[in-house]
Amino acid sequence: MNGPRILLIVGGGIAAYKACELVRLIRKGAGEVTCVLTDGGAKFVTPLALAALSENPVHTTLWDLKNEVEMGHIQLSRQADLIVVCPATANLLAKMTTGIADDLATTLLLATDKPVLAVPAMNVKMWQHAATARNIEALRAAGVVVMQPDEGTMACGEFGPGRLPEPFAVWHQIAELLGFDPGAEDDGNSEDPGLGGLSASLISRSKKQGKPLEDLSGEGELPEMADAGPLLEELPPEDAPQPPLDLGGPVLARKGRAKSAPPTDPEAINHLVAAKQGAAPEPIEGDSFGISVGLSAAASGTSSETGELLADQPNFAFDPDNQPLLGKHILVTAGPTHEPIDPVRYIANRSSGKQGYAIAGAAAAAGAQVTLISGPVNLATPRGVDRVDVETARQMADAVKKALPADAAIMVAAVADWRTTDSYGEKIKKRGSAPPALMLTENPDILASVSAGKQRPKLLIGFAAETEDVLDNAKEKRKRKGVDWIVANDVSSRGGKSVMGGDANIIHIVTPGGIESLPEMSKADVARALVERIADALSKK
Repeated sequence: MNGPRILLIVGGGIAAYKACELVRLIRKGAGEVTCVLTDGGAKFVTPLALAALSENPVHTTLWDLKNEVEMGHIQLSRQADLIVVCPATANLLAKMTTGIADDLATTLLLATDKPVLAVPAMNVKMWQHAATARNIEALRAAGVVVMQPDEGTMACGEFGPGRLPEPFAVWHQIAELLGFDPGAEDDGNSEDPGLGGLSASLISRSKKQGKPLEDLSGEGELPEMADAGPLLEELPPEDAPQPPLDLGGPVLARKGRAKSAPPTDPEAINHLVAAKQGAAPEPIEGDSFGISVGLSAAASGTSSETGELLADQPNFAFDPDNQPLLGKHILVTAGPTHEPIDPVRYIANRSSGKQGYAIAGAAAAAGAQVTLISGPVNLATPRGVDRVDVETARQMADAVKKALPADAAIMVAAVADWRTTDSYGEKIKKRGSAPPALMLTENPDILASVSAGKQRPKLLIGFAAETEDVLDNAKEKRKRKGVDWIVANDVSSRGGKSVMGGDANIIHIVTPGGIESLPEMSKADVARALVERIADALSKK
């Protein structure tokens, strides 16, 4: 094996079934995987299933005389390039934090000198419990990489953060940690990277493209599975000459052969349209119909609301030779979020939204269809941009999901990390000298959710507003969030002025290939510089 060597510890939780798909992805990526199954994990998946998928023995106990004669747990802990705990239950995380070693999994975690990746999965209340938060913080401080769980509906019926990330997101994180290309998401199965891919890998299929086995006429029964292979081999391929259609039986359309109906609109019939998406129709010589097919707001260089040209952007007028993002959908988030405490108070930050709005306008100027999801700001909508206004982090998370899919997402918004567990319907009154006790809870991690989701954009860019150790924090955030780029900036006050609310910015673009630092410039110039690089990256992808 030239690929990564992974030691996978499968904890006890309903999400353990996803470990099987993760094993399949590691093997597909030319990696070697050895599984350690805890007692709890064995309640949900069997050693036989993991052994069949990994093609390696599965280890379940510390008291295996054959292996432990040679100190098997020590060898296991040292032979892998990376140890992955998936799913990492609250119990496992607590044991890892305190150094408890009462079974094979926890013993080798204590004995290893290799990097460790923990992928949490648990009930939302368990994830939000103060004890779990302390354990996560301690593990990260000790060098353990802890992925952020997904948000969604739990097996118990509750909703919130705590779901195990999809297996491909975990595989992507493994690739980031070990520094290799994870490859494509799946063989045509990107819509559902779950158990569908696992089932597909377990069912043997003929390499020939033959007719389906179903007897669609309703007569007879399906052949036995044992006979399915030979039957497929005998059927002719799809591109073989077809016999004349027998109209005596059911008339069936072959899958993938249907075509759209011919156009009936005179303008469509009498005009040629270039293959490039978003291109204008071209008249046919001698055509008697005039061209009146409308262009999108972004393509025509006008606002969808006012029809006015984009202010202070002379290159916005429609020009096919200067529209590098023509036909692309770009998603941008901007501004702060306001998390209500009561009708007159809220938790927020100092973000003005200027940088996000500048990027949305620059992307529209480059020909893109732009969806701008904005928190509360006092800014005019850039021309040619579709704007969606939200207030809270949860509203922004919902709006982002609805706006996907997109070719690129630039997540500039400064989303509040916390909100109050309860917001009051009436203004909180002063009661003596004691302030009110506000209980806080975490907001959804929008960037991490998009990164791990099924509709992840081809290019996903996050922003990191830092006040210290800007580059180190940005590099760590890029890996932790699983994004392609992080645009970092120092928001600490310089000369009495803050980047937040100002008109200038200094950014550092952190990518897998390194760091590009740009000099101080206006936020409009920063936006144009970023859009140039985004267009170049999308053309390569």
